[in-house]
Amino acid sequence: MLQLQYIKDHTQEIIERLQIKNVQNVEERIQEILALDEQRRDLQKRADAVKAEQNAIAKEIGMLFKQGKQDEANEKKARTADLKAEEKTLTDQQVAVENDLNAKLISLPNAPHITVPRGKTEADNVVVGEFGSKPELGEDALPHWDLCSKYDIVDFELGNKVTGAGFPFYKGKGARLQRALINFFLDEASKAGFREIMAPLLVNEASGLGTGQLPDKEGQMYAVPLDGYYMIPTAEVPITNIYRGEIIKAEEMPLKNCGYTECFRREAGSYGKDVRGLNRLHEFSKVEIVVIEHPDRSYDMLEEMKKHVGGLLDKLGLPYHILKLCGGDISFTSAMTFDFEVWSAAQKRWLEVSSVSNFETFQANRMKLRFKDTDGKTKLCHTLNGSALALPRIVAAILENNQTPDGIVMPEVLRPYLGFDKID
Repeated sequence: MLQLQYIKDHTQEIIERLQIKNVQNVEERIQEILALDEQRRDLQKRADAVKAEQNAIAKEIGMLFKQGKQDEANEKKARTADLKAEEKTLTDQQVAVENDLNAKLISLPNAPHITVPRGKTEADNVVVGEFGSKPELGEDALPHWDLCSKYDIVDFELGNKVTGAGFPFYKGKGARLQRALINFFLDEASKAGFREIMAPLLVNEASGLGTGQLPDKEGQMYAVPLDGYYMIPTAEVPITNIYRGEIIKAEEMPLKNCGYTECFRREAGSYGKDVRGLNRLHEFSKVEIVVIEHPDRSYDMLEEMKKHVGGLLDKLGLPYHILKLCGGDISFTSAMTFDFEVWSAAQKRWLEVSSVSNFETFQANRMKLRFKDTDGKTKLCHTLNGSALALPRIVAAILENNQTPDGIVMPEVLRPYLGFDKID
């Protein structure tokens, strides 16, 4: 959530930054927020004046009774009753205005960094780096869903039988490949200074609100309404919420955590050839890196996280490129995001495997996550996270890019985790 005071102090800047995200009617929305804030403060001022008058009259009543002026005291008491009723009316009005103001602030996206490219769709994203060589496969190369069937390593039909589409079974060497990737990603994160966390897969409403998944405008979260829980779409949600409501010391930052979880997304509205096989699932495994950082250093940390993710792909031998997302493709909560996409040789297309984002104070403001700076002032932290990495499309690219007539050759870095060199 954007800080109200920042909106008031930098109104035109916020409008211009939100226009990069193509926010509709942004000027009107900002002016509504400012008007509600003015109304709230006016009601508070009037309520304070009424309360002050009540206090003054209460002192007068005491003095009048002491002086034996009972009739005058009773007249004052009648006035006090009127003031109490007026105060309640003003307080009720203030609560209603505050609720409306908060709802409008909650519905306002994060303002993107001023360097975020303008654009409306993913076609306007900017490639900022390309790494590795695309493998050349023969005409008989198979897409990963056929390879999964051929070697009996991922069973989509069984998943559909037991649960539904988008919930596959991983079998034999397919299951071991999943486990190897998870352990490899966690080990690499540990080497990079991230503390491993095993987090719950269900969170409460406050946690979803804190990191911006709620209100769920796109209907992507699985809910457990009987208990008021939500299944996590990413480990970002529980791990970031560890610090909700906390005040940390400046010298403790950066706070670097990582965690493997299953992730659950309804993927509402997704259909077509691009969702086949492992390309888009309702449940998938992912290792997430989460950082709480000082505002002065958060963009340096974003670069560090990008290098970490790129290093994982380099070690796996997967060709990839990095995209700087434009305003129309960046998420509701993000101030800046870089996507990593690997080349799928059989599908001949790029597959997104990671997003690395800086949310600046947006999540911290919702969570009341603060730090005490060296000047003694309490300020909001910056939060960042990134996929390091999401498994399904990594598996798809490994299978497709490394297929040979004799089987699928495994990346050398994974072999100590796997116990085998190829799937055949």
